[in-house]
Amino acid sequence: MKKILLISVLLVTVCFGYAQNIQLHYDFGRTLYDNDMAGRPLLTTTVEMFKPDKWGSTYFFVDMDYKNDGIASAYWEISRELRFWDNPFSAHIEYNGGLMNSFSYNNAYLLGATYTYNSIDFSKGFTFTPMYKYIQKHAKPNSYQLTATWYLHFAKNGLCTFSGFADFWREKTAQGLHIFLSEPQLWVNLNKLDGVDDAFKLSVGTEVKLRNNFGGLEGFYCVPTLAIKWTFN
Repeated sequence: MKKILLISVLLVTVCFGYAQNIQLHYDFGRTLYDNDMAGRPLLTTTVEMFKPDKWGSTYFFVDMDYKNDGIASAYWEISRELRFWDNPFSAHIEYNGGLMNSFSYNNAYLLGATYTYNSIDFSKGFTFTPMYKYIQKHAKPNSYQLTATWYLHFAKNGLCTFSGFADFWREKTAQGLHIFLSEPQLWVNLNKLDGVDDAFKLSVGTEVKLRNNFGGLEGFYCVPTLAIKWTFN
């Protein structure tokens, strides 16, 4: 537990220096799946950053799950898009890892290529990334992953945002050979309402966790959250 707290503090210190947003989610997994998710944490925080530059972009997020006695788990992903040319394709490198009270996630290293589309006004866009995935210390470490991300700002002045990601990868577990994970989010951006200061960058909304054969649970699960988000830029 001390190890989790130390790593969590270090990650938060790094993330708050550069974060674009921080989110707080109340999870309904226990309510919907009381038998399978009886011990599931109710609260999750996410710190997220996306920063483009002339050589591509950097993205990371850190998730931490909380129980009554403290932090139950910490997980993070960081990726880099590299592009020295003028077209929508970029080279992609990524790391995934984290730990829980009783074990650590296997380090995962990914390498691939990303296709990126953004509309002229950046009101919508998506990416698609096929990757080679190496899962360290796994019985069969060589694998693959397909990842898609998207965003859509809509309604008057961009009042609402629909965004998220979807991952599909091969990893042999007791639940099966493939894992699917997606977390679409829907936000209402309060600073886009008439009469609200543009600097008041609070959003309220939901995330829906869609997963199949993930987290030690066999089959498909759909877990919604209630959430708030503060954006720093």
